[in-house]
Formats: sequence, structure tokens, C-alpha cells
Amino acid sequence: MSNIVSINAQNLQQVLGETSQQKLVLLNFYSPQSPECISQLSILDKLAGEYTDYIVVANLDCNAEQALASQLAQQVGLQTLPTLVLLKDSAPVDLLAGAQTENQVRESLGKHLPAQQDLLLEQAKQALLKSDLNAAFNYAKQAYEIDNKNARIKLVLADICIQIHKLDDAKALIDTIDAQEQDAYFHNIKAKCEVALEATDSPEIKEKQSQVEKYPNDLELKIELSNLLNDAGRKEEALETLFTVLKKDLNFNDAKPNFLAIIASLPDGDALAAKYRRKLYSILY
Repeated sequence: MSNIVSINAQNLQQVLGETSQQKLVLLNFYSPQSPECISQLSILDKLAGEYTDYIVVANLDCNAEQALASQLAQQVGLQTLPTLVLLKDSAPVDLLAGAQTENQVRESLGKHLPAQQDLLLEQAKQALLKSDLNAAFNYAKQAYEIDNKNARIKLVLADICIQIHKLDDAKALIDTIDAQEQDAYFHNIKAKCEVALEATDSPEIKEKQSQVEKYPNDLELKIELSNLLNDAGRKEEALETLFTVLKKDLNFNDAKPNFLAIIASLPDGDALAAKYRRKLYSILY
């Protein structure tokens, strides 16, 4: 990972000076012969992956860089390995002596980084910019689970829900925003949701529903209705309509590919996807 570096005499000043002006630097004094040090390296690798935009793990092998380690040890009062020094703006802000658990390191990071829900919200926004709606939804949902009172988190999650056609969820989130928090962003998201909701019951859908009621054994009409429902964001109704087709004829036209495509369009871990996968398996096996 680009935010994990090995410290030596050549890059010391850049990492501890320039880099620590931009990110929190975790200077890790370790020995590759120590099991405790190796265990802590694994923890730091994991955290580096989670906090890519916020931290740099700077590993100093005290065996390979003895002179440098001795020089820095005097400055920080190093007494044991591993020792983790957190640096911000070129100055130490915390020191963790001895082997640390993952929770202990996280607790220390929490003192010097934005709150976890704020980090997740920022990751959701970045995923949105990349049009990665699945990742955006999962990040925003995690942020909401940590802080379900935060209006900004609720609005970002509502915005994502509109884009993935979870309109009932979006409306429920919007309805919880207090009057004093209803800013321009709120009114923008509310308007988007209202337009999307209006589109869910179009004249085309009503006409196709009428045709299906008149000709209930016409499976092609049901596929056409499911396409309209899916386009309008009514995914559960679209899946249920396709399922009635699959129960009649598992291989009828595009029913099964369309069914699987709708499931694939839902976010990872979505309860609706799990429900209709089980229903499909019930008639497959």
C-alpha cells in the first residue's frame, strides 16, 4: 500500500516532516525477530488499508537501521519494542509503548482523526463521485448505523437510496430531518425524491397492470410489466412479477436473466436480494 513505508536515513525527514503535515504518521519501532512486533505489524497493515487517506504507517526496523533507531529512541524515550509514536505536524502527539491490541490503536487514532462516521461519510461521497453506488450505499449505511441522528449522513444516504431506487427508504430518512436542519441540500434531495416517487406510478405501468389483469396467463405481458416496475424503482414488485413467471416456466424468454439482473443491481447484503434468491432456489432445487 502507498501509505505504508519503511523508514531509513534517506526518507526520514520527508516522512516525519512533510508527510506528517498532511496525514497522521504512525512511526512504528519494531524488530522482525519479535513475535509481538510482527503481530502489531499486521494490525497496522489492516488500519492502513482502512484509513488510506488519513494515515501513513512508517515502519522502522530497529535491527536493520540501528544507528537511526538509536538516534530516534533518545528523542522519544524508547524503552521497549514495539513502540508506536503518532506524529502530526512534525510533532509527537501520542506514544504507545509495548504491544497494542487493535482496539487500543484505534482508540488512539480516534483522538487525532475525524470520527469514524465522518470518515465513512467521506468515503461514501468519494464513491458517489466515482458512480460506485454499491460502495457508496454501504459506507453511508455504516455511518448511519453509528450516528442515526446526523442530518448530513441521513441526507447523503437518502440521495444514494434515490439513485438505487430504494425510494421508501429515502422518503423515511428525509421525513426525519428537523425543521432547523432543512437547508438547501435537504430541499434538493426532497425534490429529487418527490420526482422519483411520482414516476413510480406512471400511466404506462397502470396500463400494463390492466393488461396483465385481463390476460393473467400471458407471461410476456408480465415480463414487460416487470421491466416497467424495475425502471420505476419498484424492484420488489418487479421481482415478484417475474417470480410468478418463473413458477410457470423457469426458462421462459428473459424471465430468469432479468430476475438475476435485478437482484445483482441491489446493494451487497440487501435483504430483498436475499429474500428473492431464496425464492428462486426454492423452485430450482
